[in-house]
Amino acid sequence: MLPPRIVRRLVLAPLVIVMTVFMVVTLPLWLVVAAAAALRLPPPQRRSARFVWFAVVWLTLESAVLVACAWLWVAGGARRQEHHYALIKWFLEKVYTTAVHIFQLRVDIEEPDPVEREGGPAKPIIVLSRHAGPGDSFLLIHHLLERYGRQPRIVMKAALQYDPSLDVVINRLPNAFVPRKSGQTLVIEEIRRLAATMSGSDALVIFPEGGNFTPRRRQKAITRLEEKGLRAEAERARGMDHLLPPRPNGAIAAIEACPSADVVFVAHTGLDDLVTLHDIWRYLPIRAHITAKWWRVPAASVPRDREERIRWLYDHWERIDEWITAQRMAARPG
Repeated sequence: MLPPRIVRRLVLAPLVIVMTVFMVVTLPLWLVVAAAAALRLPPPQRRSARFVWFAVVWLTLESAVLVACAWLWVAGGARRQEHHYALIKWFLEKVYTTAVHIFQLRVDIEEPDPVEREGGPAKPIIVLSRHAGPGDSFLLIHHLLERYGRQPRIVMKAALQYDPSLDVVINRLPNAFVPRKSGQTLVIEEIRRLAATMSGSDALVIFPEGGNFTPRRRQKAITRLEEKGLRAEAERARGMDHLLPPRPNGAIAAIEACPSADVVFVAHTGLDDLVTLHDIWRYLPIRAHITAKWWRVPAASVPRDREERIRWLYDHWERIDEWITAQRMAARPG
């Protein structure tokens, strides 16, 4: 059960700063321990020191964000959204730069021109993204802020509020945290609420699959569609090798609440099989490479009928699945 906000502010937030100071002071010891642990692993998996460095940088950045948030609260700027979006942008840029240096991360994105067409006013966008691999949400939000100059909105699991900096910053912006067992009704209501108030600089981010892909989840999702009598959707889901079938209600609710928004579909691959911390620890490659592709659909081209929208969503999901297959085949040696 998530502790009350006052406990999170008075206990968890200071604890992060204490942990940061402790890690920095004892860093030489941690590096020695990491080196000793690496000797027990084959050479490709000797990455312990890199994880130690990344953890120290992450904690330092988290502490800096918490200090900045405290200063904004004292200075009366806790309600200034632009300051907090700038803080998120700074944090994600530093995390991204660190990942590039420590894990030799490379991200290649093929995307539509971010400049609005015909010189008209900027329009809100609804981003429908594949959900897979470590840090996909961070990379997506970083790109929306850095490249597109957007102010992202997202519905997240309430448990993420255990992260103090995320808890403080996100709760000061138009986002939503939902309890794990709240059901789809609350999620849809929050998506509709966030979409209805978007302006031209905003982007609502949705992951229609509802979770990371695994073969077991894929089969369960197909079975669930069959039990609901949605045989056409179940058959189309069987044809997708890399994705869970999309849950259409969230995307449709967002489109209905903000019909002027363009829709952006996001595909990515490269670290798909690294889902758990154990996967990341054991199998993260020496050089991490992520490829991504974005498709932008103008609001006028989005179908109006609900059933047509569901078929349209599956069309794009199949397109993403085919793109992932092509990327994996191209990446195979020889």
